[in-house]
Amino acid sequence: MNNWFNKNGIHLAIIAIFVVITFAYFSPVLQGKAPQQGDVLQAKAMQKEIMDVKEATGKGPLWTNQMFGGMPAYQIWVQYPSNITTYGIDLIKGVFPDPVGTVILYLLGAYLLFCVLKINPWLAAAGAIAFAFTSYNFIIIAAGHSNKALAIGFFAPILAAIILTLRGRYLVGGSLLALFMALEIRSNHIQMTYYLFIALFILACIELYHAYKDKQLAGYGKSLGFISAGIVLAVLVNAGTLWTTYEYGKETIRGKSNLTTDKSEPANGLDKEYAYQWSQGVGESFTFLIPNLYGGASSIDEMIKPESNTYKAVEKNLQGVDPRQVIGYVAQNLNTNQYWGNKPGTSGPYYFGVIICLLFVFGLFIVQHRWKWWILGSSILLLFLSFGQNFPLISDIFFDYLPMYNKFRAVESILAVVGLLVPLLAILAIKEAQEGKYDQKYLVQRLTWSAGITGGLSLIIAVMPTAFFSFTQANQSQVLDALTQTLQNNRGAAMEIINGVVADRVALARADALRTLLFIAIGFGLTWAFITKKMNMQLAFGLLALFILVDLWQVDRRYLNSQNFVSKSDLANHYQARDVDNFISADKDPNFRVFDLSLGDPFKSAETSYFHKTVGGFHSARLKRFQELVDHQLTKSINQDVLDMLNTKYIITQDPQNGSYKMQRNPTAAGNAWFVESIQFVKNSDEEMKAISSFDAKKEAIVDESYKALVDSKILGTGQEGFIKLTDYKPDHLTYEYSTAKEVVAVFSEIYYNKGWKMYIDGVEKPYFRADYVLRAAKLEAGNHKLEFIFHPTSYYAGENISLAGSIILVIALGFGIYTENRKKKME
Repeated sequence: MNNWFNKNGIHLAIIAIFVVITFAYFSPVLQGKAPQQGDVLQAKAMQKEIMDVKEATGKGPLWTNQMFGGMPAYQIWVQYPSNITTYGIDLIKGVFPDPVGTVILYLLGAYLLFCVLKINPWLAAAGAIAFAFTSYNFIIIAAGHSNKALAIGFFAPILAAIILTLRGRYLVGGSLLALFMALEIRSNHIQMTYYLFIALFILACIELYHAYKDKQLAGYGKSLGFISAGIVLAVLVNAGTLWTTYEYGKETIRGKSNLTTDKSEPANGLDKEYAYQWSQGVGESFTFLIPNLYGGASSIDEMIKPESNTYKAVEKNLQGVDPRQVIGYVAQNLNTNQYWGNKPGTSGPYYFGVIICLLFVFGLFIVQHRWKWWILGSSILLLFLSFGQNFPLISDIFFDYLPMYNKFRAVESILAVVGLLVPLLAILAIKEAQEGKYDQKYLVQRLTWSAGITGGLSLIIAVMPTAFFSFTQANQSQVLDALTQTLQNNRGAAMEIINGVVADRVALARADALRTLLFIAIGFGLTWAFITKKMNMQLAFGLLALFILVDLWQVDRRYLNSQNFVSKSDLANHYQARDVDNFISADKDPNFRVFDLSLGDPFKSAETSYFHKTVGGFHSARLKRFQELVDHQLTKSINQDVLDMLNTKYIITQDPQNGSYKMQRNPTAAGNAWFVESIQFVKNSDEEMKAISSFDAKKEAIVDESYKALVDSKILGTGQEGFIKLTDYKPDHLTYEYSTAKEVVAVFSEIYYNKGWKMYIDGVEKPYFRADYVLRAAKLEAGNHKLEFIFHPTSYYAGENISLAGSIILVIALGFGIYTENRKKKME
């Protein structure tokens, strides 16, 4: 045991340092506070019904009616108890308070990668810090993108396992790859996994070329076999997750369009303009080195300071007005703030760190390993793809032809992979310098060139920032005109205020350029001292790690700091019911919908879903058919007939004069289910959408003629032959009673989704069909009967069985891999 501690003492010490660093950064968690993350709060509202059912029954439902009239819960919150990696994710989230566990995952995963690359532990620690504290990794934590952060955290250990396998340690490498890839997939952010695979595919091609060149195809083939087996096993472990996601994805806004008349609607996948909305600006890429070159976040923090140029311009031209209010108005209504790029808004730049950028350039000069070309080639490709609409030449090829690529939005996030590759080459550069392959003169010369390139750019920004960057928005003239009109045609004042904004942006860029020059000097000095043996290697590596941390820490604190944390009680009580919410909640009807127009666009916020089942909501994977209904019936103007068929019982509005909330009861809401008098058959979804633009939902059903075999229009009567009522409500199990003297057609105010919903009459499964574009309908036999809709998707339940088998195989593979590795070491 003592021998084990002696051999691994340095690793344990570094891990302990990682824990201390992380807790120091997130010190508010030691006071019982938690991060206030916008997306997490939105998710809390989305999950309300799911969590209420889970608390009552111990199992969360697979369907929820809280948003968009109803949708599968797959991308909101679902249990996968047969998937062993579910418990791994719970462990990461549970051992340390949020978000400490996520950052420790960043650090430990990257440290494992650098150790597998046989890099000095202290240098490996520096590399781990460089990756973990990359600004984007902290910005997504601040925003609440928890699943994305976890997925990024497994990038490095996946690469580490692949390296082990390529080196011939097939069993341990393949089994670890299966584990880390399974955890990656279980993080449930397929977009990040997809982007990682683009880089891994390029790596596989480079390794294949060198295996062919070196006549080692047999060894490469064996490695590739174990890598493929590990990935297949990871897929099996996540069969439930992947199957439901694949099945559901085809029915969401990422799937095929149901309409042909709307030419702006993409035939398949996301709308390109929507997918490219957050594209990295070509010039913005220089924020890798100078974070505030484009103003940082979409913020007015610096502009509202009395010493700012904007503040002074407002104070000079608008006497007696609080400058902060004017600046706030300009930012909110004219979208003019510190950030001046083309994105609709941003929480901060992609910043890799000054010292890391310096060493990356150094690596381009001196690293001989073939991975340099993989890192460089992958980084360039991913950078071009991140440009999206700003450089569509390459992006459009991938979007139009690469399978699944058009399912993802915010293409700039592909830079998360570059955030691993850049530190990787930087650390490899120091490793090669350490190995003594080159003489000191050569290394110092290349290091000087690297400092000249990075420092020269920084010096230009510091001395004459407007030489290459305008610091103005693309719509600057329109902003000036709008502000002039707001200031009662005082164009001079408007011009001075806009010039003040530009001057503040220039000041931010200049200050960060000077800061960058300082850290370049530090990085150059430490690396030079190490190369020329003026400083002990361990001390040099330790100081490199320290200054990399200081550099990134300072920038990360701009976007994630103690102000992001609040007491847990404040988080628990974030959603406060209004009087209208309390009034509506007093209604004992178990299943009706609310349409809330008081919060702006009802389809861009899930807040109301915390209290009610809503017509609106917010989710990036909502059902395509419902989104089409929103676009054509509830956006430009609100179709009352559609609100009625959705059983919209209450409508909330806000008085623009005094801000008070008003609640209006909808007397024509159709109810939970009803018998119709007539059916209008239509040829396709285009005609179906047109037909529901004006119809009486209580009397008529609009049905696609493809369902004719399931209904005979001759059976229809007056709609008053009996009754049908909802007697028991659970999100995934609806129970009705009905009585009728003759066969009837009933329409249910429930969203049609045939990938799991089954209808039973007196326990016998019966067919149903779609009506009114998004609802369910069925022909019902005469008599007194019990009718049930039960959500039991094969993709989930069969997927869980496959996951269980995969999990068992994974445990066996890991055990056998570790056993054979230990046995091999003992024999050696």
